[in-house]
Amino acid sequence: MTGDYLAKVRQNSPLVHNITNYVVMNYTANALLSAGASPVMAHSIDEVTDMAGIAGSLVLNIGTLEEAWIASMIKAGQAANANRTPVILDPVGAGATVLRTNAAKDIVNKVKVTVVRGNASEILALGDQAATTKGVDATHGVERAVETARNMADQLGCIVAITGPEDLVTDGERAFKIQNGHVLMGRVTGTGCTATAIMGAFLATATGDPLNASAAALAYWGRCGEVAAQTAKAPGSYMIALLDALYTISPEQLSADAKIEKVTL
Repeated sequence: MTGDYLAKVRQNSPLVHNITNYVVMNYTANALLSAGASPVMAHSIDEVTDMAGIAGSLVLNIGTLEEAWIASMIKAGQAANANRTPVILDPVGAGATVLRTNAAKDIVNKVKVTVVRGNASEILALGDQAATTKGVDATHGVERAVETARNMADQLGCIVAITGPEDLVTDGERAFKIQNGHVLMGRVTGTGCTATAIMGAFLATATGDPLNASAAALAYWGRCGEVAAQTAKAPGSYMIALLDALYTISPEQLSADAKIEKVTL
């Protein structure tokens, strides 16, 4: 059941190690706390190995990238690999600049990632397609990136998640479409980054199939978007309502309301 993943997060409060961007650092920490996880934001190259050794998952987010952070991400990712800890990569803005695109490719070449989560344009850019982004926003629809996602999942041996008005996750053979969400999510900075962090929490406690855990995490976050919109009608209050929804949605409610559909690629 989809809600079982949320129940495990709340029972175990996994430590999610984030090397993430300045724009979303505070918000994603609060989101993880609201969901029941325990966040830590640590990017110094002198401590990432130790932190990766005690964390339940590692989230790498290249949103406000600097050269020193790339080295920290790779070092943390390799330490996580040594500990068999899930690594979730968010290639924010891949395709927008050479630095971002090359950094994302460098990470997947040197770190065994468990999940790559991005919008369609980011996935296309990381998959060597001729795609660009408008800053960090997608300029392509989810369907445009499906074939690239499948090939990337096969080549990297990982889960690829494309998020947008509807989401798709695949391991190269199987795929799920997730249709939870709300249009206001696109009016709040960092909702994609928060989706990645929530995936980190779910994967930190998941046993067995990471594809199912990834789909459940996206359904949970999307359902939060729907619930938040019931009371908040504008971006400012909506941002806070999302945190409230992360806290108040029960595992039973998530199982009942998750819109996850198995699809053929």
